Amino acid sequence: MKTVLMVAEKPSLAQSIARILSRGSMSSRKGLNGTCSVHEYTGTFTGQLVRFKMTSVCGHVMTLDFLGKYNKWDKVDPAELFSQAPTEKKEANPKLNMVKFLQVEGKGCDYIVLWLDCDKEGENICFEVLDAVLPVMNQAHSGEKTVFRARFSSITDTDICTAMVRLGEPDHNEALSVDARQELDLRIGCAFTRFQTKYFQGKYGNLDSSLISFGPCQTPTLGFCVERHDKIQSFKPETYWVLQAKVDADKDRSLLLDWDRVRVFDREIAQMFLNMTKLEKEAQVEATSRKEKAKQRPLALNTVEMLRVASSSLGMGPQHAMQTAERLYTQGYISYPRTETTHYPESFDLKGPLRQQANHPYWADTVKRLLAEGINRPRKGHDAGDHPPITPMKSATEAELGGEAWRLYEYITRHFIATVSHDCKYLQSTISFRIGPEHFTCTGKTVISPGFTEIMPWQSVPLEESLPTCQRGDTFAVAEVKMLEKQTSPPDYLTEAELITLMEKHGIGTDASIPVHINNICQRNYVAVESGRRLKPTSLGIVLVHGYYKIDVELVLPTIRSAVEKQLNLIAQGKADYRQVLGHTLDVFKRKFHYFVDSIAGMDELMEVSFSPLAATGKPLSRCGKCHRFMKYIQAKPSRLHCSHCDETYTLPQNGTIKLYKELRCPLDDFELVLWSSGSRGKSYPLCPYCSNHPPFRDMKKGELPGPACLSMLGIGQCVECESGVLVLDPTSGPKWRVACNRCNVVAHCFENAHRVRVSADTCGTCEAALLDVDFNKARSPLLGDGTQHTGCVFCDPVFQELVELKHAASCHPMHRGPGRRQGRGRGRGRRPAGKPGTRRPKDKMSALAAYFV
Repeated sequence: MKTVLMVAEKPSLAQSIARILSRGSMSSRKGLNGTCSVHEYTGTFTGQLVRFKMTSVCGHVMTLDFLGKYNKWDKVDPAELFSQAPTEKKEANPKLNMVKFLQVEGKGCDYIVLWLDCDKEGENICFEVLDAVLPVMNQAHSGEKTVFRARFSSITDTDICTAMVRLGEPDHNEALSVDARQELDLRIGCAFTRFQTKYFQGKYGNLDSSLISFGPCQTPTLGFCVERHDKIQSFKPETYWVLQAKVDADKDRSLLLDWDRVRVFDREIAQMFLNMTKLEKEAQVEATSRKEKAKQRPLALNTVEMLRVASSSLGMGPQHAMQTAERLYTQGYISYPRTETTHYPESFDLKGPLRQQANHPYWADTVKRLLAEGINRPRKGHDAGDHPPITPMKSATEAELGGEAWRLYEYITRHFIATVSHDCKYLQSTISFRIGPEHFTCTGKTVISPGFTEIMPWQSVPLEESLPTCQRGDTFAVAEVKMLEKQTSPPDYLTEAELITLMEKHGIGTDASIPVHINNICQRNYVAVESGRRLKPTSLGIVLVHGYYKIDVELVLPTIRSAVEKQLNLIAQGKADYRQVLGHTLDVFKRKFHYFVDSIAGMDELMEVSFSPLAATGKPLSRCGKCHRFMKYIQAKPSRLHCSHCDETYTLPQNGTIKLYKELRCPLDDFELVLWSSGSRGKSYPLCPYCSNHPPFRDMKKGELPGPACLSMLGIGQCVECESGVLVLDPTSGPKWRVACNRCNVVAHCFENAHRVRVSADTCGTCEAALLDVDFNKARSPLLGDGTQHTGCVFCDPVFQELVELKHAASCHPMHRGPGRRQGRGRGRGRRPAGKPGTRRPKDKMSALAAYFV
């Protein structure tokens, strides 16, 4: 029996598709990576009985990156990244072992069916899967087709079964366009980002951003926000005057009239008009009109409109809204949420999704009436040729979905019902008045038929008083004519919804990447999200954009990126050569980069005005080992220590706090040690600023926590979970003592309520880990008799084994095998015995360290 391997984009998607195609008669098992399941069943394929294996990936299998030294900022000139730096495809998430997993499941298979998302990114993942699987599949007979592509828009029985019957082939051109975009963004973004970050973070201490990034899409996105900020700052309010008249319609009601001139900017002229009208006692009707108007139902919903509404009406950021929509899709509640299309094809079954909502407690009456009276064909929108508009596929309640997922689902459903409803019809009445020489107007609206606004009440026509019945020549008594003084107001900061509209208009990003670009400028501290989800640029964001304006305006304007996107679309359509587009675009940006580097002084002049030099930033904390003067601790991201006398900067671990550690010094370089802490429930390590930035030993990596001197005091042994980590005593954790790995998330809770815990200079004779000296609380001592002090190995000592509990990983130390040992939460893997941190380092240096701290 032949085997068919089927691959979806996400585990939940694979399970749903397998359940539909197997009609529930399938067996499931976990794959070797522990994340992706494999669902197996038998069925027919190409007219023969076969065994199906349905599994998935987790998004992209591979990612593009530079080779070797080109990933090291200090070793390579950023200009080399445009052409000289070689790239390679690496596993996107090495921990998942996705390539090996696919090869294990694909070995011996005869056919492969690709169920990846039906967009350009999905097409690209198709070929990543094929690159891994094809070499291990059975060889096909001459001319036999073995690779198939399923195309679908929703996780419904009908759509999935139809896709299985109409299998096609993956589109290589669309995959190439994604490859081109990845390489362009990598080379251009890394070159500019590395240069900017190194140049400005080496000079200024309060930039408050760990990365001064540049992106071909990200930077124009920021440009829109700063452009609006500049308009606000340059705005000069002007005073203007308007006339407002009030007439008596009857005894109990008056009408407010609008001046036909709208406003004037000269007070004396406004006063003249007021003088000409305020003495009049009557307002004469000049004309009346009554006209039936319609407010059109909305176009079918695409991604960009969904993101706009999510931000403006639901208070959800674009990226969060996109993630929520994707979750609703994989659970089968809505159709594919990434689409540019706002037009339903003629063959689309509109009544099917509508019937699904016929018993919903919120809109059942509206849906049943539509089905009984006949639905209205949706308006003709734009057909991008990708996926149908976003449509609800099954009914759901708030209790079923919960919170924000429900709010987004509710909007999508109401929008869909509105598209097949009738337009809202209303009667607009207008009366034109003359008071002396001046003309005024009054308007009223009366709803005739609410139409789609019944299901979307926030779109309803505002309630206005009906106007009295009158005709030309009738007169009304003037109750009042007055002059109002007002001022023009500046535009407000861009909302996320307005920014999305601008990005779509100028071709910046795709429907899937727009949320990512907006999220990036927020995370980089270029803009701050304020009330109403308005985006206010920070000082850093403003200076960057003004600097680009000063050096090369095309770096921030949307025009050049829009042109690149058009070229990428031509690649996807097979109308442009991948290599030619890539080479030409890189050449353009390489020239721009060199000019930018040569002209950086122009941006630096702006930086000097807004930010403080390193020497003038921060507060004194610890002494430098070279000059013995105090170094300043700069808290703004990225946090670091700076010695103004030596003009040296030392990076520190991020996302934590730093304080002086017992005024101890590192014996290797005489720098004062500092204590880094990630919070009251997190980890704490002492470290040497110099050793952390300049590793003195061959096997120590830059930025490793803690530094070598600190390991000599507090290091116990090799981590039980990761290869390169060291278990280190947290000296500030008492009385709830902790031992934590300096590389991974393993944390061991031990010796609760002990008075004191210290790392001994002696080592375990069995596993070479450092021994611990523990002084127990007399009332709670686990020792026999009246003993309170005990020295032993945390791995091997039988007393300590019962007092240690690992979290997030299982202990894999050989001495823990057997009954009576404590279990962690994770699943352990075999490791070599833990050794003392210093055993792999030169003995003369480690001896000096040990002698210093004993």
